[in-house]
Amino acid sequence: MRITRLIVLLLAMATVSLAYADDIDRVRELRNSESILPLSVFVKSIKASYPDSTLLDVELEEEHGQIVYEIKMMDRHHHIHKLEFDAKSGKLLGEGDD
Repeated sequence: MRITRLIVLLLAMATVSLAYADDIDRVRELRNSESILPLSVFVKSIKASYPDSTLLDVELEEEHGQIVYEIKMMDRHHHIHKLEFDAKSGKLLGEGDD
């Protein structure tokens, strides 16, 4: 029984690793084709608006045919914000508390 659980766990980990590798390859492909701006552009913008902020999470998603960076950050007052940017133009699409 333990071996079965171990095999299932190892297979699950391998699947997650492959999915992660696919994500990295997709981001690299989008950057190389200049379909999206580099993440550093958005981090600089956030740091300018929210000094002393901490980046918590970044996701690159496709929503309604548009590639979007979803960025969660914590400001110096420990409030968590979720920012959505158009990954191609850099335009801020939305901001809210998380």
